[in-house]
Amino acid sequence: MELGHVVVLAGGLSYEREVSQRSGRRVAEALRAVDVPVELRDADATLLDALSNDPPDAVLPVLHGAAGEDGSIRDVLELMGVPYVGARPDACRVSWDKPTAKAVVRQAGLSTPESVALPKEIFHDLGASSVLDHIIRRLGLPLFVKPTRGGSALGGSIVQQATDLPAAMVGCFAYGDSALVEQYIPGIEIAVSVIERDGVPHALPAVEIVAPGGRYDYTARYDAGDTEFITPARLTPEAAERATRAAVTAHRALGLRDLSRTDLIIDADGEPHFLEVDVAPGMTETSLFPRAISAAALDLGTILREMLIAAASGAPR
Repeated sequence: MELGHVVVLAGGLSYEREVSQRSGRRVAEALRAVDVPVELRDADATLLDALSNDPPDAVLPVLHGAAGEDGSIRDVLELMGVPYVGARPDACRVSWDKPTAKAVVRQAGLSTPESVALPKEIFHDLGASSVLDHIIRRLGLPLFVKPTRGGSALGGSIVQQATDLPAAMVGCFAYGDSALVEQYIPGIEIAVSVIERDGVPHALPAVEIVAPGGRYDYTARYDAGDTEFITPARLTPEAAERATRAAVTAHRALGLRDLSRTDLIIDADGEPHFLEVDVAPGMTETSLFPRAISAAALDLGTILREMLIAAASGAPR
């Protein structure tokens, strides 16, 4: 099947707008390199008229953050009958909410750090000091704090001492109204991307993340040279196989489609622990999904073209 008109969606109004724009530009370049005609569009007030007046063969959303990953834009695409690459809205909603995703993958047999998710109002109504004391008594230290929804490590931080927890909560609530506080598990931080080919999910080589000071924050993710990425990750064959199975299990359990990226910690015994999943993986020059594609000796544009053709063809996915 020939693709005559493809739209790549990037931008939006989330905190991750700039990253999404960078992802969109790279995706457009990769697709044009394999002769796919691409229109790069923002998710703004002109989008629906544009899609209605000149319906594309398929849409590739690379929107990060709210709307792009919570299922809402995909709901609109389905209302319009526009084919698109990626997970359907219901699966996006489950994956976007980190506590819900953790509960789903735990039911599927994966390990995930013990945690608690609490809205900002609980700390106000019950007294922040008392609630924080109980969190530490139950979960211990160190902890990791992050918004229950969101990406790019915005609002996330490691808490080594009890005195650091209040500031971590304040930083978290700057990016969301609810916080996920989970046990911090030391180990090797990896990301395992999954792509579907002919409807079958395949895990790509794991990417190991070695961030400066052990903090894989927003700057470490997107400033080239700040973080070392090792592909394939330095894991034993047994640990690598467990990580592969964990990523594919998460992809299937969450009902994802076409592509995903699962973030894991591999502990000292080689066991993977699920942290979160991304239904719209970053595609920038420092992002993990394109690195995994290259490590598998695949071409990003070719893989994305395959997904767009599958979406445009209307074949079951």
